[in-house]
Amino acid sequence: MRRSLVIVGAGPRGTGLVERIAANAPELYDGSGLDIHLVDPHPPGAGRIWRTAQSPLLWMNSHAEDVTMFTDETVDMAGPVREGPTLHEWAAVDGRTFADRQLQGAYLGWVHEQAVAALPPSVAVHHHPRRALRVGGSPAGRQQVWLEGRPRPLLADLVVLALGHLDAELDEQQAALASYAREHDLVHLPPDFTADTDLSALRPGEPVLVRGFGLAFVDLMVLLTEGRGGRHDGDTYVPSGQEPVLYVGSRRGVPYHSKIGYDWTGDRPPLPRFFGPAETEALLARPDGFDFRRDVWPLVEKELGFAHYHRLFTAHPERTAVAWADFEEKYAAADAGQERETLVASAVPDPRDRLDLDALDRPLTGVRYDSFDALQDGLRAYVQNDLTRRHDPRHSPDLGVFFGLLSVYGQLVRLGDIGNWWHGFFSYLASGPPGPRLRQLLALSRAGVVRFAGADMDVRAEDGVFRASSPSLPGFSVTARALVEARLPEPTVRRARDPLLRALHEDGATDTPDGLLRVDRADGRILDRDGRPHPRRFALGPHTDGRTPGAFTRPRTGGPAFRQNDATARAVLVFLRDLDCPAVG
Repeated sequence: MRRSLVIVGAGPRGTGLVERIAANAPELYDGSGLDIHLVDPHPPGAGRIWRTAQSPLLWMNSHAEDVTMFTDETVDMAGPVREGPTLHEWAAVDGRTFADRQLQGAYLGWVHEQAVAALPPSVAVHHHPRRALRVGGSPAGRQQVWLEGRPRPLLADLVVLALGHLDAELDEQQAALASYAREHDLVHLPPDFTADTDLSALRPGEPVLVRGFGLAFVDLMVLLTEGRGGRHDGDTYVPSGQEPVLYVGSRRGVPYHSKIGYDWTGDRPPLPRFFGPAETEALLARPDGFDFRRDVWPLVEKELGFAHYHRLFTAHPERTAVAWADFEEKYAAADAGQERETLVASAVPDPRDRLDLDALDRPLTGVRYDSFDALQDGLRAYVQNDLTRRHDPRHSPDLGVFFGLLSVYGQLVRLGDIGNWWHGFFSYLASGPPGPRLRQLLALSRAGVVRFAGADMDVRAEDGVFRASSPSLPGFSVTARALVEARLPEPTVRRARDPLLRALHEDGATDTPDGLLRVDRADGRILDRDGRPHPRRFALGPHTDGRTPGAFTRPRTGGPAFRQNDATARAVLVFLRDLDCPAVG
């Protein structure tokens, strides 16, 4: 009997899993044949987020040379390495290009084709351009995967969810704002993938409150300016007259940090140093569990500091007061807090060369402006300073911290449930917009199309409008008939609009306090409320507590998603092999 595997989600994560199945099959599976069913209404490879049918104005936020779907020897996995081209090698474009998403979608489609072609002849792949609605079946038997518009289910020996980013029902606050908007003929655009949002209700020239200053805002900014006929002429924005006026604020009140615009030279920091597998295993072995802030964050902070100062002392020794060997020894022994701060102050004379993660995370804490114009000037100066620093190799310790962040993320993925804060902090520091986008933001600010609203932006629904204020500018508020929540929906199981995920939860799959699907750290099997892994159901991606920075990554950085894909692929193949050749007891 031919075996059957259903993968729900054929985007980058599903494609990565197929690639790992092809790589591991010669070692682990030589069965009677296998049918792989890919269930996704969007194109295989690109999926929803990277589909080619979207605006060519939307870019990736990584250099083309920093995007790969292929493993290398830095990935900690049991399966074989199968190398392949990066995006810039495949597309024959400059490695420093920020490619548009259409090009990335084409690359992902090609990777999918290559992965399918590499499967053994006995394995067939079938794409079903439909949504999966629910999964049934007992743990001991075949699963039934019901598809939209199909009267009979797909039968599967195993099911893997690789769903990617999902839509979500509104939370209590968003539902109240949406209801208020309907009652008062206002516009409320809730969290969404910006490329899918209908922006036609945002009128030319009208004020629009925008809450969120990350990558979703950057897409919104582009679609409402260049997307409406405006253009950038050097550092000047030439409006079309169709743009609304965007008042943007957020918790931090500043945009994500610019992508670093210079190359690494010399040796990388020897990571991990203070937060590696041994520390991770020690945390997992604690009988009472661990608390992120108390037990994990001190390790993260010390690791990032080590990456920063290793680069500073080895690449810029003229800006330090002691030898690296002496500093490293004392840094290793120093406790967090005053002892470490004293050591750093004595060894690094210029405060601008010291790593202050709290100041990086909340740069406007305690900052107050006395006028709206002063706030605009202050934020433009902040963005310009960030751009300058992120493109100046004299500040290469920032790139050292970036590599530290990647190393740390690889360990945190192994810990499982660590809450949502870290993911946002990582994205803010390491996954921000291309430098050119921030230069465009500055031009739009000077043109009056974008106006900064400040930190801890508070939005109230009152007097028939939306009203925003911020402690950054005491006594000031702005009103508008339109509010845009510029961020992706939270990946919560209980509020997911995806019927399959919600049905799994109702059927016994458990979630974290933050709403992420719990999975086995070893291979991605879905856990029930008693912590038992389902033998026939797996999940990978941002809706799980094993989520990673992305389904693809920069070459030679370990790629946690690649490691997970490999572990799940091997578990799938071993399970299918054992079905064909059950152990003799």
